[in-house]
Amino acid sequence: MSKRQQSKYKIDRRLGENLWGRPKSPVNKREYGPGQHGQRRRSKLSDFGIQLRAKQKLKGYYGNISEKQFRRTYEEASRRRGDTGENLVGLLERRLDAIVYRAKFVPTVFAARQFVSHGHITVNGQRVTVPSYRISEGDVIEVREKSRQLGMVLEATESAERDVPEYLDVDNRALKATFVRTPGLDEIPYPVMMEPNLVVEFYSR
Repeated sequence: MSKRQQSKYKIDRRLGENLWGRPKSPVNKREYGPGQHGQRRRSKLSDFGIQLRAKQKLKGYYGNISEKQFRRTYEEASRRRGDTGENLVGLLERRLDAIVYRAKFVPTVFAARQFVSHGHITVNGQRVTVPSYRISEGDVIEVREKSRQLGMVLEATESAERDVPEYLDVDNRALKATFVRTPGLDEIPYPVMMEPNLVVEFYSR
């Protein structure tokens, strides 16, 4: 188990926001940061600090993405035509683990990474075990038949905690999702405000 998975709620407390919108988040009870100095008054952030925080928030939201992998995604977004910030979130939403989470096949983005890695997902009928696998429009993502009765799958599909976004067409009974289109920022159901434009400024320094 990765260090990020073991201390995922420290991300919430460090950033002072309920990053995944979960009722179990400690931010709901303690809005100050973790550790013995967590209750100190937060100092005003510099422009660099604001940009860094925006990057940490967006990168942290998608689970176990390393800095190297996140920067590589940013660089690809910057090479594409159009708004780099919109391109960035669009590429992040096309990750297989993000799609598995959005389709409500699992309860958390951390569980989605593990679920994919353990071989429970197929894309267009082929088993894929790479969480960062890039989904294309029209691809069909499906939970393997032998994995459909797992506890985390049943928990997620029955939960009313999240809604499935419109850029996915999900068959809840068959546990199958079709990726309809790459979403824009305003379509992505982030529980907190994401500012990819500040992430672009951070990397453009």
